[in-house]
Amino acid sequence: MSAPTLMQINRVRLDDVIISLRRLRPVSEAGVESLIASINETGVMKDAIHVRKKKDGTLHLLAGGHRIEAARRLGWEEVEAKVWTDVTDDWALLMEIDDNLAGAEMNALDTAVFLATRKEVYERLHPETRAGVAGAKARWDATDMMSVASFSASTAEKFGLTDRHVRRLITAGSKLASNEVAQLRAAPKPVTLKDLTEIAKIGEASERGNVVERLSKGTAKSVTDARKQINAKPGDAHVSAADQSLRKLNDAFARAPLAARRAFVAEHADVLRDLLPNQEADATGVVPFVRARA
Repeated sequence: MSAPTLMQINRVRLDDVIISLRRLRPVSEAGVESLIASINETGVMKDAIHVRKKKDGTLHLLAGGHRIEAARRLGWEEVEAKVWTDVTDDWALLMEIDDNLAGAEMNALDTAVFLATRKEVYERLHPETRAGVAGAKARWDATDMMSVASFSASTAEKFGLTDRHVRRLITAGSKLASNEVAQLRAAPKPVTLKDLTEIAKIGEASERGNVVERLSKGTAKSVTDARKQINAKPGDAHVSAADQSLRKLNDAFARAPLAARRAFVAEHADVLRDLLPNQEADATGVVPFVRARA
């Protein structure tokens, strides 16, 4: 197939543009309102939308979901558009990703999803970079040519991150299933980069799903909090702080080898003696310890 061709720059009717329901992220209300405010202030929409003209003549949105929604709310019937032909599905996906990465204000979750998807598309276009084909370093170097390096600087600057953090975003985005992304978008507060990197470390799918569900419902404030809830023993919520501390001490003492327990008792003998209930001392004035079973 020939390379994608910019056929024309023209005005198109909004009603003629077909918007797929499978776009990578929904239109952001804040993004639309910000765009409307800019248009009201300057009187123009700065960028044209990009559309794909298929062989049957239909126009499909490539980039510009926020621009179309802003135009609709402003009562416009037409917008300026760049019309492309000879477009593949992967090229269309890259256009959507790059447009959002370059210009849209996105949170950490959306950025992770977009970067991970871009890496996936690149590896489809360049199968020699996939796992098992090239060495790890070669794969990353080749993938970075398009998937990471082109956006590393701008992404790092936008979020105050390093290249290492950008790679973590890609890893996190790669781990999340589409339903998990939808759940996290519905969370009461935006998911942080720290939470995303912690989610990426969870190997068990059921545990990851449980964590995502708790974040989406707001019953856990972080991944760490969610995992504590999941691993809590039945009845822990009704156990006092003192009893919880006692349980931890008992567990640690029980797991320690005999030599370590003896050393602990010898080191803390005075404190332990003072904490014991009143007992009769022997002739030397020493309260005898009851020997614990090893």
